Amino acid sequence: MAHNTYDIITVGGGLGGSALAKAMAEHGARVLVVEREKQFRDRVRGEGMHAWGVPEARALGVYDLLRETCAVEVRWWDTYVGATLIDRRDFVATTPHHSPLFGFYHPEMQEVLLRAAADAGAEVRRAASVRAVQSGMSPTVTIEQDGKTTELGARLVVAADGRASLTRKWAGFDLQCDPERRLFAGVLLVNVPVPPDTWIEVMQPDLGQLVFFASVGHGRVRAYFGYPKDTHPRFQGEADLPRFITESLRTGAAADLFTTAHAIGPLATFDADDVWVEYPYKAGIALIGDAAATCDPTFGQGLSLTLRSVRLLRDQLLKHENWDVAGQAYAEEHSRHYHVIHTIEDWLRTLFLETGSAAEARRARALPLHAEDGSRMPDLFGLGPDTPINETVRRRFFGEG
Repeated sequence: MAHNTYDIITVGGGLGGSALAKAMAEHGARVLVVEREKQFRDRVRGEGMHAWGVPEARALGVYDLLRETCAVEVRWWDTYVGATLIDRRDFVATTPHHSPLFGFYHPEMQEVLLRAAADAGAEVRRAASVRAVQSGMSPTVTIEQDGKTTELGARLVVAADGRASLTRKWAGFDLQCDPERRLFAGVLLVNVPVPPDTWIEVMQPDLGQLVFFASVGHGRVRAYFGYPKDTHPRFQGEADLPRFITESLRTGAAADLFTTAHAIGPLATFDADDVWVEYPYKAGIALIGDAAATCDPTFGQGLSLTLRSVRLLRDQLLKHENWDVAGQAYAEEHSRHYHVIHTIEDWLRTLFLETGSAAEARRARALPLHAEDGSRMPDLFGLGPDTPINETVRRRFFGEG
């Protein structure tokens, strides 16, 4: 193989790009990871992985690595409606794979996995910017680093460059978008009395608001606030922290969660509506993670779906000598799995977070039935895309049958 040609070039060295690089390098592939950041920094983003993602992490050989270095296992999820506790779920006891929830501080996770990819034999170039990607039977990536520009070839280019993926744009993928409905704000706090083995969710359906607290280790808690786009301005910067706390309390969060808390990271808001590509492969370019599908963070499926996409792509690449066939098989599987997640997200949003008289009537019909029979709730958080969905499941969820 020529010096400037690789089996795989991953654009991005985060969770998806590093996990894939590690997995494929372990199987002898020549892999290059191109990461623009010289040092990872804190940003508001998902840091909680639902239980169905844990088997994916184990299959990729990264679960124990993360647990031993930067991650926390979370057994319990407490769900409140206002101030009323309505459910305390033990995920280890109630999932068929007996998996906990999983949380980590994102920059630490990125460093651990990028180092693991390099240890497995992948080449890593940091502080390197991708300037162009050319799709085709022999795709190319143009990289700028230290003032020099180089064009590199690969059998497969993998876009792992996030929700605003330039690789996706350069390769000409068509984006699908949900209507603009919701926003999601977050901030990193310390001195919050949340047990490290527990996530706390507080919903206020009449307001369409949700508050979430997730431990990311070493006494740090990421607090989130989700809300309808037309109800509040964006929360941005230190000056908006009091307003963030006020709205969290109005949603039903206990006041003592904020009494001693203070921020150690930025407060920022981002759009919470799904954005996806129907078929995340074409002409030598595969999309994984948020580049393939950005899920509504209200439901926190993004990290688990990223690892599912990595595992699906790895398995197809190892199965097929023809990587164009492998890419197409991956895209079909990814689209099928994302469809399940997207469908259940929409159901949950409709039942629990829509406002107005019709929404209130819907909840009045459905929620008493859920209280009597918990099997009416599709287990998105425990089973993810392996959850069955059909018209009968939908009708039972909405209390229509």
